[in-house]
Amino acid sequence: MSLAREFTIEPPDMIAYAGATWDWHKLHYDADYLRERGLDKPVVDGQMFGAHLAVALREWFGPDAVLTALSFRFKSLVFAGETIRCVGTVVREEAGTIEVDLRVEVVDGGRIAVAPASATLTLQ
Repeated sequence: MSLAREFTIEPPDMIAYAGATWDWHKLHYDADYLRERGLDKPVVDGQMFGAHLAVALREWFGPDAVLTALSFRFKSLVFAGETIRCVGTVVREEAGTIEVDLRVEVVDGGRIAVAPASATLTLQ
């Protein structure tokens, strides 16, 4: 089974996430700081990808699925305003446990933002 879910990450989403996690690094909002580093848009906080993967998994498997493990590795930067696609493939389903291979793609530009990634869920 192959699954996909798209999210567009806008500055208000990044601000809300920063407020919730107390991560106010200038890389995520400060235009002067970004310009000094040759960047023209804020960089999405890498931990947001874990949140988006968790949301996608919940949508795919429903409210009775409990996420028991999630791991992921960053491959490239994602910038404010870009749309990401969370993609999952069930690789094992046994005795109420599901294992999923995951990746996060940037829709425009074809970059892989996160890979490898994986999750384990149990069904209640």
